[in-house]
Amino acid sequence: MISILFSAVAVASAVLAFPAQLEGQAAAAGVQFVGVNIAGFDFGCSIQGACDLTKAVPPISSLGGADGIGQMQHFAKDDGMNIFRLPVGWQYLVNNKLGGTLDSGNFGRYDQLVQACLKTGTYCMIDVDARWNGQIIGQGGPTNAQFTSLWTQIATKYASQERIIFGVVNEPHDVPDIDKWADTVQEVVSAVRAVAKKQMIALPGNDWTSAQAMPTKSGPALLKVKNPDGSFDNLIIDVHKYLDSDNSGTHTECTTDNISNAFQPLATWLKANNRKAILSETGGGNTDSCKKYLCQQLNFLNQNPDVFLGYIGWSAGSFSSATYELSEVPTKNGNSWTDSALVKACFMKPK
Repeated sequence: MISILFSAVAVASAVLAFPAQLEGQAAAAGVQFVGVNIAGFDFGCSIQGACDLTKAVPPISSLGGADGIGQMQHFAKDDGMNIFRLPVGWQYLVNNKLGGTLDSGNFGRYDQLVQACLKTGTYCMIDVDARWNGQIIGQGGPTNAQFTSLWTQIATKYASQERIIFGVVNEPHDVPDIDKWADTVQEVVSAVRAVAKKQMIALPGNDWTSAQAMPTKSGPALLKVKNPDGSFDNLIIDVHKYLDSDNSGTHTECTTDNISNAFQPLATWLKANNRKAILSETGGGNTDSCKKYLCQQLNFLNQNPDVFLGYIGWSAGSFSSATYELSEVPTKNGNSWTDSALVKACFMKPK
């Protein structure tokens, strides 16, 4: 998410191998994966990568946050969703110790959310907000070795969990050298594959990993990233796209379906290179304009499941359903949950 993270109330030709579609979960939607982000562990991190750990709001009710676990259970059971993305700050995981080991307390709390996600039977994407205090990894900031140390530790923790997806980093932007960035991503892939052989890894590009920019800007460099055996199996292109007037995801009204300018060109590029992508962030306000345009956008992805694995809405978790512009937080009434208008319109599995 481009602008709300600072506030707590804020050419390859290999054939890719992907997990079989989950039986009875969002199968009729066309794409393999449909879900939402469960945010909160990333709160307090600015777009430049400065993180105030005191502002993290774990989406776990026993830790003082929202009932993110109950939200996931509802989304999976009642709406047929089969993927959740779980954002977290790099600084949070290592308690602000660059190059250090996973902090037992902070990582233990985050792992509670991961384990709860896995218990729903869905896929769970670990998403790291990984600028470090304004500095870019491998380009004057933290070294590639410091970043791969983090990912080696995370991958080791979840090496036996086939439903874990490793999201390398959230929304890189203003990266000076895209080829050096691809080298950084390659080092992460190699480090993860040393301990976790088969899980999906989501590869982010520059420009906030924009779906529109991917084919011409970051994509050509990311196509070179491969597994240690030379294959591209389970290496997914990670893209984001919002629908408001400035593509920031900060307005409640939507102005475009992003098809002609972003997803049609991206689909063409993916087909030409035998690759697949996942839209791991998208969303809008609970308004008529967003229900119209977002549903159109997601329908296009559903019509092209050969190149689009799925989509994940932004966002549920610890956000306030009353005040956050893009809230997908369901409301609990007794033992039942009521979905937001946008989730009802665009993310529900067909009956």
